[in-house]
Amino acid sequence: MACEIGTGASVPTLVDWRRRVATLYADVRRLAESDPAAALDHWRRVRERLYREHPQSPVPPHRRAAFVARHFPRDPALRFEVAVLPDEAAAEGDAGDAGGMRFRRIGWVDVPFPMGMRRLAVFWIEGYAGGLFLPFRDATNGQETYASGRYLLDGAKSADLGGDAARKTLVLDFNFAYHPSCAYDPGWICPLAPTENWLDIPIRAGERIR
Repeated sequence: MACEIGTGASVPTLVDWRRRVATLYADVRRLAESDPAAALDHWRRVRERLYREHPQSPVPPHRRAAFVARHFPRDPALRFEVAVLPDEAAAEGDAGDAGGMRFRRIGWVDVPFPMGMRRLAVFWIEGYAGGLFLPFRDATNGQETYASGRYLLDGAKSADLGGDAARKTLVLDFNFAYHPSCAYDPGWICPLAPTENWLDIPIRAGERIR
């Protein structure tokens, strides 16, 4: 569920993994239209099963059978639909260690968190697949969540919570924030959040480590 590079991938199982993740997020968008809580429950349940049973799981094989995902309690106040603001000075980022994968900033979103408005950058992954990418860091990193941050959107891997094209909005529900695969296994290489997406507040929603 992340924009990452692994080793030893089997093409048929990778295709199946991506198909299942795409179906999962399609289900999430459909369910969330009337019941965001049910959408989140479905996401957690299916995702945990994939991580425990699928050959492409980022969890090392010897730990899969006992894998249990940990999450903060759902916080309805951390679900937003926000407009994407254009960035005339769009910047290009380089994930460096992530196999030279590049992404460029295409705009900004102003998120009305309960602790105050914060701005995050929205990126577009360069390459054949493309896709929106929104990684972030926050004040829980290194204590309650993975030290290097989490992902919210990764369109190249179907992690898309919806939005309205006509109004140029995105749904940002931080209850769906998740750890990149390198949080489970250092054999994975993950592009991480640039400094413009480092939040100075704790986001106690989504996946946690402890």
